[in-house]
Amino acid sequence: MRLQRAIGLIFGITSLVFSAAAQDRSTGGIKGKVRVETGSPAGVSVLVRQGDREVTRAATDRNGDFSIQRLTPGIYGLTFRKTGLSVGAVENLEVKAGKVRSLGDRLLLSIDEGSIAFLRGSIFDETGRSLPNARVELARILDDGSLKKIDGRVTNETGSFVFRLMPEPAKYRVTAKADHMQPASKDVDVDSAVVYRIAISLQPAK
Repeated sequence: MRLQRAIGLIFGITSLVFSAAAQDRSTGGIKGKVRVETGSPAGVSVLVRQGDREVTRAATDRNGDFSIQRLTPGIYGLTFRKTGLSVGAVENLEVKAGKVRSLGDRLLLSIDEGSIAFLRGSIFDETGRSLPNARVELARILDDGSLKKIDGRVTNETGSFVFRLMPEPAKYRVTAKADHMQPASKDVDVDSAVVYRIAISLQPAK
């Protein structure tokens, strides 16, 4: 009797496993990797739709990867969104039962010029003259006060530079350097998609 019950239990578990497997084989999926022109690829919203109807949604991880499972076989479209980046879309993706459609890493979201912050500045010497070819470094000031370098520039012939930033609230430090000059820095609080302007004057090295 115990042997029969054990066999019955094993049969029942095996039947559930086969049923689940059959269910998985009846659906498909989509996976891919999103790259971004600036910032982190994490947190890109991936909206899955059929026509105008939203089916499901997901978000990319810190590497820009996403995976969507259990999609009924059919034709789908994907929309990719993140603040500060242009909206991306992929259409007419066919999902087949038991298959995962891979989009690779060809998805690139460029900067949306209308929804980013611009940090523009000019570098001057002690007499007020513009300093071309000055080195400008941009670092983010973290919560613990440490600095994380973000980008670097060299000023143009008029001593000017520009950085493009995500409009998320953050504090940045701009440091200017030039030969035979003392480095100088200024901090900037960024919290929206507007143009921030600064000017830095460098003094001769002692």
